[in-house]
Amino acid sequence: MRKALIVVDVQNDFCEGGSLAVAGGAQVAADVAALIESGAYGVVVATRDHHIDPGTHFSDNPDFVDSWPRHCVVGTEGEEFHPPLAAPMFDEIFFKGEYAAAYSGFEGASASGAPLTNWLRTWGIDAVDVCGIATDYCVRATALDAASEGFAVTVLEGLTAAVSNDNLPKVRAEFDAAGIATG
Repeated sequence: MRKALIVVDVQNDFCEGGSLAVAGGAQVAADVAALIESGAYGVVVATRDHHIDPGTHFSDNPDFVDSWPRHCVVGTEGEEFHPPLAAPMFDEIFFKGEYAAAYSGFEGASASGAPLTNWLRTWGIDAVDVCGIATDYCVRATALDAASEGFAVTVLEGLTAAVSNDNLPKVRAEFDAAGIATG
């Protein structure tokens, strides 16, 4: 099997100090950077929330289920990768959510317009390890979509951070039902 690492939304707005911070986000950024630098993966891609006008995804009175405070707005520091992660560490970056809510990296496309599924298949990838932020939202959606696209999927739970740990039992049950491994 040829495996890729998918790093999901490890951006400033999702780390401590950001507009939609998740506890442990900065540590995820450091640990993922160390994993990439170890050379364990020949192919590494990232997803980024990349909002221009995502409609009702943004709200001044968010419900934190379908609507959220403004985050990852194109051209802001909040949209950038959280250090020590940086764009040159990735073979490709997939942007999602410009004009509508998008949780899965498989809803995004590269700057050249390539969807994530097509890009991975072009590289001969048949298995993916998924890490990043947030375990119970974008990591979950990306992992489930990867499995539905036929990839063998492992979620590297130690390299994720959740919005709410209370959501994790349900998320793990979804992973089990979809044949997604956790490690």
